[in-house]
Amino acid sequence: MLNSTDVFVIGGGPAGLAAAIAARQQGLRVAVADGTTPPIDKACGEALMPDAIAALERLGVSVPAADTFPLRGVRFLSSGVSAEAVFPSGLCGLSVRRTTLHSFMIERATALGVDLLWQSVVTRISNGEVEIGGSKIRSRWIVGADGVSSRVRRWANLDAHSRTGLRYAFRRHYRVPPWTDRMEIYWGKHSQGYANPVSNKEVCVAVASHNPGLRLENSLAAFPELNARLRGVDAASVERGAISANRKLQRIWRGNVALIGDASGTVDAITGEGLGLSFTQAVVLADCLKSGNLARYQSAHRRLALRPLLMARLMLMLDGRPGFQKRALRVFRRRPEIFRRLLALHVGTLSPLHLAFDGLTLGWELLTA
Repeated sequence: MLNSTDVFVIGGGPAGLAAAIAARQQGLRVAVADGTTPPIDKACGEALMPDAIAALERLGVSVPAADTFPLRGVRFLSSGVSAEAVFPSGLCGLSVRRTTLHSFMIERATALGVDLLWQSVVTRISNGEVEIGGSKIRSRWIVGADGVSSRVRRWANLDAHSRTGLRYAFRRHYRVPPWTDRMEIYWGKHSQGYANPVSNKEVCVAVASHNPGLRLENSLAAFPELNARLRGVDAASVERGAISANRKLQRIWRGNVALIGDASGTVDAITGEGLGLSFTQAVVLADCLKSGNLARYQSAHRRLALRPLLMARLMLMLDGRPGFQKRALRVFRRRPEIFRRLLALHVGTLSPLHLAFDGLTLGWELLTA
């Protein structure tokens, strides 16, 4: 059993592995513990925005093209009206199965010499020690990457947070050839549907709403275009569910404990930014661990979350407003440059300062639509 390390990461999902990889790139000794057996699956849309791909590249994680599907842009659909925009400057997103991504991140962490402790449940942290099955491991730094219901967050007394818009999301894969290279968002009266290809033979479909009892199959009727494409198609995976919300913590570190990924706060799944945000956090956190300055991680963490939280709030303005959805999509069709700039803002190639002018233009167009 390992006796000591520089960084002990609790949680071996993508956020935890990203933190471990980034810390190893800084020359720190790293261990990761998780109670499950890899690869770890989770309900998510499985689309990576261009900025998430750039962050993965900084971590040295490469997923072969044969295991991904390229995404060229985003399409909104509502009641027979659609609008779309491509990613700016030739950028491209990727869609990849969560288990596939996890496997390649494990491969990268292993190559760097990270100590991976699977089926190892952490039961306690205190005074620079992590307890696993009665054994204690000393660590200079402890990183909580154990998800939305983080025990590390509770142990470190970091649970204080603000939260808006609790929603419930469900995901399943279908055996059907892709019909588009766009990530599609279907706007219904009380829910949103999502579809993006994950291979040449499968499409990932998800639905999110405020109703915890609304499952994917029962919700498809609210999206006629999507429902028609999936009629008679076989499911390729079981349905998985997860909670989605904008959650902002008052603090994301205390003493020698820092949080990352969903343990450190969340953005609504509608943005597709959850994984990318955790990858970017990992790079910053590793630098702060190396320098011994977690206060700098706090400020950087808040700055990194600003754009995704802004985009989540903007997109969810359409939630539950069918009339507004139709008007907005008509404006995007009539003024495609507005939709393109909003997408550029979404992936970080355009400053939020540009939103002021576009916001005024969009507001006027909505009034006259």
